[in-house]
Amino acid sequence: MPIKFQYNKIALQKLQKDLKIRENALPTLQAKESALRMEVKNAKNEVKEAEKTFEQKKKELEAIVRLWSEFPGDLLRIKDVLLDIKKIAGVKTPIFREVTFAVNTFSLFSFPSWIPGGISMLKEAAAIQVQIDVARKKVVILEYARKKTTQKVNLYEKVQIPELQGGILKIKRFLEDEENLSKSSQKILKERMAKAEAYA
Repeated sequence: MPIKFQYNKIALQKLQKDLKIRENALPTLQAKESALRMEVKNAKNEVKEAEKTFEQKKKELEAIVRLWSEFPGDLLRIKDVLLDIKKIAGVKTPIFREVTFAVNTFSLFSFPSWIPGGISMLKEAAAIQVQIDVARKKVVILEYARKKTTQKVNLYEKVQIPELQGGILKIKRFLEDEENLSKSSQKILKERMAKAEAYA
């Protein structure tokens, strides 16, 4: 939507002020966009690394797949996921810290001897899976922020700044034309008055 303005000095001052605000904000927005682009790339790499680690852990678990049928399904559950919040280019993102687990009590005598080792393996795999989920969430947050910042940069760069500059130019030309007309009419009026006095 094109900007609306009146052809007067007050409107000119307002447009100049708005233009200055946008021109000052643009480099900051461009820097933020660049930083977010880099952080999105880093976050995607973080996801890939965590997925690679999870695949390795999955292979370890699959190596003893026959034993998992003996593992009680209600023995282990995730109790809590602890996250930190880190601001990246003004955007709050989750950072994985740790997962706490709840292990139901069991008798070492009534279960196979490998169960404690199996619990440790499952804890590691579950922690990696949670880490992947948090890293993916971070990517989504950063990509959304980058997209919004890019839109704002484009709005300022390609729409608002050129429109404001155009508006300022139109008002200046209008005011100059008005001033020239005023001077011309004053000159004509003086000439007429001078002629009238000469004939009087």
